[in-house]
Amino acid sequence: AYFSFMEQARVEYVRQLGLWTSGRWDDLGFIIVEACCTYERPIYYGDPVVVWLRVSRLGNKSLHMAYRIEAAGALAAQARTVSVCYDYHVGATRPIPESWRATITEYEPALRRLSR
Repeated sequence: AYFSFMEQARVEYVRQLGLWTSGRWDDLGFIIVEACCTYERPIYYGDPVVVWLRVSRLGNKSLHMAYRIEAAGALAAQARTVSVCYDYHVGATRPIPESWRATITEYEPALRRLSR
């Protein structure tokens, strides 16, 4: 369930930033190449779950995300993923478009400080 919560948060993040408007990843999108999760406590059916998500690093082709998953107001897990920008028509990774990069760094002010 933890990875499903992470996926829902990741998709919502990309959607809210307007990077995914068609509802399909036919052209260009992010694919997960690495994921890890440190479990702190179980989540029980019916627990209210909140997932905090931020981009921790923005590479040329990669996007690193950090997650904090809370259930019933307590830390349940911490996680991270590494995604790469992927061109589905070509079948290969590609650099993150500058427009996407600008949108993400505008939303994530800490990334602007890190890139200086």
